[in-house]
Amino acid sequence: MRRANDLVAGWMRRAGMSVREDAIGNLIGHYSGHGPQSAASGTKGKILLLGSHLDTVCDAGKFDGPLGVILAIACVERLRQGRFRLPFDIEVIGFADEEGVRYQTAYLGSRVVTGTFQQRDLKRKDAEGVSMAEAIRRFGGDPTKLREARFDPRQLLGYVEAHIEQGPVLEQEGLAVGIVSAIAGQTRLEFNFTGRAGHAGTTPMGARRDALCAAAEFILAVEHYAGGKPGLVATVGQIQSEPNVSNVIPGAVSLTLDVRHQRDAARRAAVARLGRMARQAGAHRRVRVTSLSVQDTSAVPCSPWLSGLLERAAGHHQRRTVALVSGAGHDAAVLARMTPAAMLFIRCQDGISHHPAESVRIQDVRVALTVLGDFLGLLAESVGRNTTNQHE
Repeated sequence: MRRANDLVAGWMRRAGMSVREDAIGNLIGHYSGHGPQSAASGTKGKILLLGSHLDTVCDAGKFDGPLGVILAIACVERLRQGRFRLPFDIEVIGFADEEGVRYQTAYLGSRVVTGTFQQRDLKRKDAEGVSMAEAIRRFGGDPTKLREARFDPRQLLGYVEAHIEQGPVLEQEGLAVGIVSAIAGQTRLEFNFTGRAGHAGTTPMGARRDALCAAAEFILAVEHYAGGKPGLVATVGQIQSEPNVSNVIPGAVSLTLDVRHQRDAARRAAVARLGRMARQAGAHRRVRVTSLSVQDTSAVPCSPWLSGLLERAAGHHQRRTVALVSGAGHDAAVLARMTPAAMLFIRCQDGISHHPAESVRIQDVRVALTVLGDFLGLLAESVGRNTTNQHE
């Protein structure tokens, strides 16, 4: 991550931005709408945030997150080369941790920016026992100054994030880009199944309290339940068994459950039902089941104002536009609680993401870059009109 931040910081500087890192490691490039000058130069204009995240998942592809940061930098570079003036400043953000892989809780960077970071998360430990606070210090951040990194919402115009679709709709529709109308809500939980370890050869089948069998029963129940609920997706993505020895009955199992739906009521009902199903699977095998809510993010509608401008810009470059609901979580879902937020989706091959085969077409990236540039022009006109009306 340090190498990534340093590399991208160099690209930001070459595009005409001043660069800083905040207390958690978010990388931020500032570009003045009146020319390439520092944020410290006294510019008092509003700020439009562009960007995405620079972190990724294990065995990932190249585009989920970084593409949005690179497109934002390229937009700024075009502005500088064209000497195009804006009635607002731009800050490009490469968020430090959106995926939540290491500490099983996502949006760390964007939660710091919005002031919604939970201080108790600093005590979380990774698989090697390293606390989040220590990891931030090792990276070069300062866990004692996270509150100071919050942006002032009064200074913000909004946040716009370009991202690969991570789904098949745009490819099916034959379109390069689409406009996100809403981001689905997400709940992450950790379940712990505690049975009793025993000798694999001497413990009769009827006397066993096999934690792994109880967990397996629950995993299949999750798949079956979600498959019958339109719009609901539920995933057990990580599982650990103890003592994890071939000739010992598993005595303890921990697993993660990820539940998403575009309607919060449906998601919460599913989480409650799945919790009961886990306890039933445990009771059937005399296995104790406990759960912990790791993350709960509400569904977020995107800004009609910014989305409408994106739609107008996209309409200049493809025959029609489509509105999409994002089943994946994004930093935009967190930023939307502070400032108007919008997202531009870019077609990806076969809808594959979180996988090395993740791929986009160069021509689609070119369309997305042009759409973002046109969007900035439309936004400048909109802001200019509002400013004139206010003065009148």
